[in-house]
Amino acid sequence: MEANNCFSTNKILELSQFIETNYGIKMPASKKVMLESRLRRRMRQVGYTSIAEYLDFVFSSEGKRHELGNMVDAITTNKTYFFREPKHFDILVAKVIPQIISSGFTPSPLRVWSSACSSGEEPYSIAMMLGELAEDNHRLKFNILASDLCTKVLKKACRAVYNEEEIKDIPLYYRKKYLLKSKESALGLVQVAEHLRNMITFRRINLMADDFGVKKRMHVIFCRNVLIYFQKDQQERLILKFGRQLEPGGFLFIGHSESLVGMNVPFCQVLPTVYQKISEF
Repeated sequence: MEANNCFSTNKILELSQFIETNYGIKMPASKKVMLESRLRRRMRQVGYTSIAEYLDFVFSSEGKRHELGNMVDAITTNKTYFFREPKHFDILVAKVIPQIISSGFTPSPLRVWSSACSSGEEPYSIAMMLGELAEDNHRLKFNILASDLCTKVLKKACRAVYNEEEIKDIPLYYRKKYLLKSKESALGLVQVAEHLRNMITFRRINLMADDFGVKKRMHVIFCRNVLIYFQKDQQERLILKFGRQLEPGGFLFIGHSESLVGMNVPFCQVLPTVYQKISEF
């Protein structure tokens, strides 16, 4: 029995191993309290008082169909904001895109993938920058794929509605140009302009899956502040898969606390935390 609903060591180990194996998210013993707290919040929402009974349901046939994704949403971390690590966006438009164009890029759409987009701040930041660039180069067309493991944040990303605190890092020029204020000004809400929203396709993708299910190769992939949650071997496998997903000479952006040092992957560093694919494999 589960005395006083205490989360047993065996249960935390089993669940942690499942999460890491299937989703790549490290859940060491040091995160036990956080994990239990998030699980309790979710299980109360669906009417359970026992963690053991809740987990039995999650891993039942019915639970796997209807609740497993919700549990994963409940325990994942989704920290993001507009123009996070702003130098990356300057590098994208000032160096990376011009290099792709000069290498013989045709007018077919430039394809960018925000692979851990959370609630949409990163892909919308990219879209604003590329939108400006396209105004100066009318032949430049682009498509953005934005994905995340968490369905809850993807729904928010699709709605593209943010409050004043969430948009504080967007330059004023972009706020005026790309954000629409709510008719009820007291709410303090804005929505990303429709033409910008139409440039982005949102999808749920598990980066640990053998196949991303993305048919076309990308010219640029953003995967920032994700590797830190994975074990070293998982990091390398993911980077290899990104290499297969990139066009020859394509670019990969990672977070400033991350590195590909020591990995046997087909990338060379061109700038801090910016890598270019150098070979097929």
